[in-house]
Amino acid sequence: MYIIKDAYHIELEIKKSTFIAFLTHIDKFDSLHVELKEKHPKATHIVWAKRFLNEFDQIVENCSDDGEPKGTSGPPILNVLRGSELIECGILVVRYFGGIKLGTGGLVRAYGSSAKEVIKSANLIKYVKKEEFSFFTAYNLSDRFEHFLKKESIDVVKKEYNANGIAWDLKLSKAQKELFLNFATSYERDGFKITEQ
Repeated sequence: MYIIKDAYHIELEIKKSTFIAFLTHIDKFDSLHVELKEKHPKATHIVWAKRFLNEFDQIVENCSDDGEPKGTSGPPILNVLRGSELIECGILVVRYFGGIKLGTGGLVRAYGSSAKEVIKSANLIKYVKKEEFSFFTAYNLSDRFEHFLKKESIDVVKKEYNANGIAWDLKLSKAQKELFLNFATSYERDGFKITEQ
C-alpha cells in the first residue's frame, strides 16, 4: 500500500470537455471539495473517490458520481485508487462539459484516465504502519533524546513540559520501536520511563 504527502493536480481535455483532477491527502479532502465548489461554480460535475484506514486498520472506500450517469465516474476513479494501492487519500475531478456527449463508456475512460494521470504525477510513498508510543524523560536527558529522534527520523507527535521533566508522544514503526527501546532503556536509571505503549 502507498500514501502521499503532497497534493497534485492535472488537466486533460477529452472531446472538448475539460477534466481537472486533484489528488490530496484524506485530511485535506473535505476542505478541498468545498474549495473546488467555490472556485468552479460553473463546472458541470465534481466527481470524487477516496480510500482511508479506520481505527481498526480496515480500508474504507467511498465515491460519488455527482450527477453523472450512475457508475460512470466515481467507481472508475475508485478502481484506479485500488489498482494503485493508494490509501489515506482521495481524488476529485472537476468536469466542464464541452458540448460533445461522451456516452457511458467514454465517461468511464475519461474519469479513469484523469485519475491515472494525476497519480502518475504523484510521489507515492510506501505505507508503514506506525503506533503511538509515550514516554517520560528527566530534563537532563532532553538533548540526547532530541538528537537520537532527529537522527533516526522518528516523528514526535507531542512534547509536554512539566515540573519533573518531559512527556513525549511518538509515532513508531515496529523497526523504529525496537531501535528506540535499545537506545532508551539504557537511560532508565537517569529518568527515562515508558508511560504507554
